[in-house]
Amino acid sequence: MDQYIGKMLDNRYEIMELIGSGGMANVYKAKCHRLNRMVAVKILKSELAENADFRRRFRDESRAVAQLSHANIVSVYDVSRSGDVEYIVMELIEGITLKQYMERRGQMDWREALHFITQIMRGLSHAHSRGIIHRDIKPQNIMVLRDGSVKVADFGIACLASAGQTLTQEALGSVHYISPEQARGDRTDARSDIYSAGVVLYEMLTGKLPFDGDSAVSVAIQHLSSVPLAPRSINPEIPEALEVICMKAMSPNADKRYATAEAMIDDLEKFRKNPTMDVEYIRSELAEDVNSEPTQAIKTSEVAALTHGKHRGGLNDEETDEEEKKRTRKLMAIIGGAFTAVLILVVLLFKIFGSFGTSTQTDGHVVPDLLGKTVEQANQMAEVRDVFQIEVLGSKPSDRYEPGQIIEQDPGAGRTRKNNLVIHVYVCAREEKEVMPPLIGVNYQEAKVQLNNMGLDLKVDTREEFSEEYKEGAVISTVPAAKEEIKKGNSVLLVVSKGPEKKPVVVPSFVTMLVDDAAAQAQELGLTVGEHQFVYSAKPVGQVIEQSIAATTNVEAGTTIIFTVSKGGEPKSQAVTFAIPETYSGEVIVSFTQDGYSRGETAVTLEEGKGGSVSYTFSGEAGTTSTVMAYINGEEIGSQEISF
Repeated sequence: MDQYIGKMLDNRYEIMELIGSGGMANVYKAKCHRLNRMVAVKILKSELAENADFRRRFRDESRAVAQLSHANIVSVYDVSRSGDVEYIVMELIEGITLKQYMERRGQMDWREALHFITQIMRGLSHAHSRGIIHRDIKPQNIMVLRDGSVKVADFGIACLASAGQTLTQEALGSVHYISPEQARGDRTDARSDIYSAGVVLYEMLTGKLPFDGDSAVSVAIQHLSSVPLAPRSINPEIPEALEVICMKAMSPNADKRYATAEAMIDDLEKFRKNPTMDVEYIRSELAEDVNSEPTQAIKTSEVAALTHGKHRGGLNDEETDEEEKKRTRKLMAIIGGAFTAVLILVVLLFKIFGSFGTSTQTDGHVVPDLLGKTVEQANQMAEVRDVFQIEVLGSKPSDRYEPGQIIEQDPGAGRTRKNNLVIHVYVCAREEKEVMPPLIGVNYQEAKVQLNNMGLDLKVDTREEFSEEYKEGAVISTVPAAKEEIKKGNSVLLVVSKGPEKKPVVVPSFVTMLVDDAAAQAQELGLTVGEHQFVYSAKPVGQVIEQSIAATTNVEAGTTIIFTVSKGGEPKSQAVTFAIPETYSGEVIVSFTQDGYSRGETAVTLEEGKGGSVSYTFSGEAGTTSTVMAYINGEEIGSQEISF
């Protein structure tokens, strides 16, 4: 069992369960007993907490992030230490990471990607405006809530992780999203977060990472030396303007990226309002970054810096001569190894291309027809084996082919290729099927959330009908019905109750009826009975003497009717005088009761030793009697029985 579960931090936060784990900290669900709410507690791992300098930076960074307050940033409530435990208290997010969301959805619709990236950039804009750079923007650090909103997480701890991270296999999750300047170990600024956000957008649009490899180093080198495949070549449905915005954010030259998150938000908003917006001004800015070759040369010094995970910003001044000598020796060793590797590569290439030179196919290779075949079948074709490489760009739905069969290829069959012997293909998507959940009786808003969470991109429509059985807003029926098969992109109809149909009501005369009987009859007819109005009348007490809707009037069911009810005859009044004993003097307060109920009080000034009297007017219904009494300081001074 985890050592922290059940533990109380600072006599306030009770650790309930482990909900996440990372390289630097574990995240627990906890209860704050002081404010009676559930929170997330991130506890720094013990091996890191032992470092005093790291603990100090951990607290400083976290306290800075605690000053952030934005709808698209996970809130930090508290930063503290309990014994030897360093921890952060944050809001508990009911949702999943964007990475998990993408794994479930695969390639997103560009509209959904636009919705998410705009919120991410708004969160970054807020943080950047307060001088805080995230430095580890990736889908794993972005939370998707049930309502479709997103929150950027791990600001403080991401800064620390970036500062101490080396490019090893353990860093592979983050290195897919790091900026070129981070890969080189150069000083970073807000534009590094913008680059990483661009990679996240690329992945949402295409379902693929721009660069991938077997090691963190190989991926980092691609960020420095390679140009990613254009998003529209992977998914032609992506609007051209959104592709250009994405590539500007991902420019390897920081000066050609968006200077601020707000600048990128401006272009995203322009695109949202007009998806066919003119982006020629962005293209001209990026022209110098475009390279027709898939890779570019990378300096050996940069390879060395990546291999050893050096971060040069602001550290060279503190290095000793001995450290400089060690670095030089390491660099020379790397350069020597690289030179040897190049020689081996040259020899291999000579042998390979030498053997090609003896081939009889000097005119190139004819591209075979792969349509209708699976990738495995295509790779076994004689025209493909040992000649062409098949690269799958993605999947698309098709009515002509079976799932897994190739439906598009580039170049097309019959074309001749002497080099670049790669055939890009799309395969027929496997149809995503589910069954319709039981939604009868469920509130239609909740029903729509359930359908959206199925991840099938369903088109949900609603239609309203009257229902005697289901309350207003509840689902009466669905098309398709519960347990029937539904597929990705299908339309779903929710028939929603408007409540019982309000039929016309002919209002009868309720005058002369007792009010309780009148109210019961009105409700039975479908009317709503409002608050009664009581007045004095010669009519018997409780009798209806007027109604707000005239008899024989036609009204809708549910219309409110108000009854005017007799309180009986007007009350009679009688003044009563009470004698005050001579034992009282000065100003005294006399209070009066009628049949045990308080009726009021009055002040009287008395001369010493003379006593006096006081009068009070009481009221009651004609023909009744009452006992009235007077008191001074709770002591009875007189009692009388009067008749009205």
